[in-house]
Amino acid sequence: MSDFNTLELLTDPRGFATLWLSREEKNNAFNAEMIRELILALDKVASDASLRFLIVRGRGKHFSAGADLAWMQQSAELDYATNLDDARELAELMYNLAKLKVPTLAVVQGAAFGGALGLISCCDMAIGADDAQFCLSEVRIGLAPAVISPFVVQAIGERATRRYALTAERFGGQRAREIGLLSESYPPAELEQKVEQWIDNLLLNSPAAMRASKDLLREVGDGSLNPALRRYTENAIARIRVSSEGQEGLRAFLQKRPPSWQAQTTKEPR
Repeated sequence: MSDFNTLELLTDPRGFATLWLSREEKNNAFNAEMIRELILALDKVASDASLRFLIVRGRGKHFSAGADLAWMQQSAELDYATNLDDARELAELMYNLAKLKVPTLAVVQGAAFGGALGLISCCDMAIGADDAQFCLSEVRIGLAPAVISPFVVQAIGERATRRYALTAERFGGQRAREIGLLSESYPPAELEQKVEQWIDNLLLNSPAAMRASKDLLREVGDGSLNPALRRYTENAIARIRVSSEGQEGLRAFLQKRPPSWQAQTTKEPR
């Protein structure tokens, strides 16, 4: 399932995929090719009904160093229209990841700078190593975190975004957890074991219910309590109660047995 130069997209027989950033020699820095391939990879994930969730990771020591400096230098020599096209591709990537139907989990080690924070913020959940380093570094080189800013604000709030976008301070995994960028941070030696625990936990859940919950949370995320939102939530629970997985889950609970989606095999990823 991996036909890319800058990525690997690996599917696990248990029903999930891992999307690896794979420019290890460049610390997984973004360039135009990687952004295009990420868009294509997310299209593949979106079209595969067998996948229950997606994990986003980086090969090597670092999650991603942000934008590739050589690519940025080339971009600086291009005109406004061409730079606008590049920005639109990056925006398409971020919006497609944020709106992906299946749950997404980012796993972070090493550096996660610039646009990498956008990628992490677009995921539903993120975990990382205590010694991971995060930075909204754009202002140090005369730029702004423009395309990623809506997602970073959603993840860590406007106040924290103002601080880190305007100071370009680095912060570690524990601080990332405190401000909400990471769901949890762990000692580096424990990270892989914790990833497996997160996978095992997600595999316990109804795939359809996770997708429905993600849709629901997207609708209620702005916090506006109004009649339309009330009707949406009423219809959402009614639909899932009568769905095949909703019925199976209730039967399994009453019969004190595992539901059908928990009967998974353990095989090597392909």
